[in-house]
Amino acid sequence: MQEPVHIKHYSHPYFDQVFLLLTKLFDKSPITELRLMIEDAANSDSHLIKIALNSNDQVIGFALASIRSDYVEGAKQSPTGYLEAIYIEEAYRKLGIARTFIEKIEAWATEKGCVQLGSDTWLTDTQSRNFHKKVGFWEEDELVHFLKDIK
Repeated sequence: MQEPVHIKHYSHPYFDQVFLLLTKLFDKSPITELRLMIEDAANSDSHLIKIALNSNDQVIGFALASIRSDYVEGAKQSPTGYLEAIYIEEAYRKLGIARTFIEKIEAWATEKGCVQLGSDTWLTDTQSRNFHKKVGFWEEDELVHFLKDIK
């Protein structure tokens, strides 16, 4: 039998645990950038961080969402809720935690006046793409970014 999981709003005492999970999700990102991501989101009315705790009060998952006022690919209107990041430790996957996170983010985004929730992932990340479809997202577009040195 799986231990109970509790979903709650992020608070600073959980910073180190959430940071560790964020580094697993964005393992190629600079550490300082990831620290700022959590700190900025925690201090912003336009961001939401939810965490999942196991029975030992350890963070086993998190979701970070924002309200974007800039253009969101294919969105009907602005602002648009946006799933910025979501991660569940492997031992706790397939228990409905991510779906619960999405439901809480949808309710929050609705309260903020949004009618849609956007997200993105890498083209090659089939696990993430499948997850998004499973929780009700559709693929709006595929995009490849280019860069060229000019000096």
